[in-house]
Amino acid sequence: AALKAQLDDRLFGQHLAKDVVLKAVLGFSNNPSPKKPLMLSLHGWAGTGKNFLSQILAEQVHPAGLRSKFVHLFLATLHFPHQDQVKLYKEQLQNWIRGNVSACPSSVFIFDEMDKMHPGVIDAIKPFLDYYEAVDGVSYRTAIFIFLSNAGGDLINKAALDFWTSGKRREDIQLKDLEPLLSVGVFNNKNSGLWHSSIIDRNLIDYFVPFLPLERKHVKMCVRAEMTARGYAVDEEIVQAVADEMTYFPKEQKIYSDKGCKTVQAKLDIHEDL
Repeated sequence: AALKAQLDDRLFGQHLAKDVVLKAVLGFSNNPSPKKPLMLSLHGWAGTGKNFLSQILAEQVHPAGLRSKFVHLFLATLHFPHQDQVKLYKEQLQNWIRGNVSACPSSVFIFDEMDKMHPGVIDAIKPFLDYYEAVDGVSYRTAIFIFLSNAGGDLINKAALDFWTSGKRREDIQLKDLEPLLSVGVFNNKNSGLWHSSIIDRNLIDYFVPFLPLERKHVKMCVRAEMTARGYAVDEEIVQAVADEMTYFPKEQKIYSDKGCKTVQAKLDIHEDL
């Protein structure tokens, strides 16, 4: 219930991601002996809430969230930058995960920028994701792995736009409309970090979670939430002004925000000074 309340209050315009993640996490946490770790792959355009959702999830398991020593965030460009070091990264990653899960079986590992990850690096974690009792005496079955990626974002945006164009409600988009597109699209996308990955091949990803592009009304919700978080009264003129400063696509219809809610905080800072 706590997780649902957090998602309802803080994540906007993502009915699919919310449903999938609630089901996945509650099912996993209520299962006394899961057969494998929970593995979620979050996909969508920038600023749609992928990082945000993974933080909320991490806080569910370890209240200190990203500050907890049992929650680990990897950024592809920071932690695995060099193509010629892939072999070393794989060893380091395995040692790091093994050490941390030995210390805390419910460790959470978040891999951001999967679309910038060199192919092959992520396959290092395959042994930990599989249906094994234990690997070298360590059980990984209560750990959680989360991938974040812009890969597949264009497929999701196109599907959302098709729904809009044919007059269907955004809320009627279902997982089955998007999940097959995603798993195939990401597997075959040379820039996805999961390109021809054995993790997909072996069906080790429990859910591909699509994040839809955000409409103007969702941007406004983000602005209001941010104002409230800063302890201000919500000023609708400022809400409108910030939403107006965003750029929207497609060019003609201008339905979806280019950056989702990513620049809301910065834009609000400017209006604060005024």
